[in-house]
Amino acid sequence: MRMTAPPNTPERLDDAVLIEQSRHQPESFAALYDRYFSEVYRYIAARIGPQAADDLASETFLVAFRKRHSFDPDRGVVRGWLYGIATNILASHRRSETRRLEALARMPPESHAESGHDDRVAAQVTAAAAQRRLATELSGLPDGERDALLLVAYGDLSYEEIAQALGTPLGTVASRLHRVRRRLRAALGDITAESGGSDG
Repeated sequence: MRMTAPPNTPERLDDAVLIEQSRHQPESFAALYDRYFSEVYRYIAARIGPQAADDLASETFLVAFRKRHSFDPDRGVVRGWLYGIATNILASHRRSETRRLEALARMPPESHAESGHDDRVAAQVTAAAAQRRLATELSGLPDGERDALLLVAYGDLSYEEIAQALGTPLGTVASRLHRVRRRLRAALGDITAESGGSDG
């Protein structure tokens, strides 16, 4: 799917105005595609890899185009709505994402024998261990908590946009992110303690 905004579309026309306009002039929707495709693609690619990201990002905009008549600006912004659609589409690829995280968790640390700098090697090994531990923790998170965290990490969404994207109350988003951050801090703390305790 490829869209190109018509030349007479104002570059920064308000998103909600573009949605409204596209209900009568479908070609106006192309401006939203041009505006948000890259970041939606990056969010999807970060979660399941680049191989399927182009198709799923395109699918996100096809679904959004078909549902543009149901967009309600009183319930949030277009950006959050698009990320909600992308997250729903990703739900059907949950197993692919889990396999990706589990594979990352199993990756052996890279060999740094040629470096010869003990401090740098120790830092690299600790970073690799942290990455594997985080991947393990992410793969074990409940879906709602993982979605909330990755919408922050990969989408840079606000709490309000996450609430809109996931269709959950703002307080639920806040409590999910609090639980996840506490869990991940504990996991990283264990890594730091283990690496610090290995001296001597």
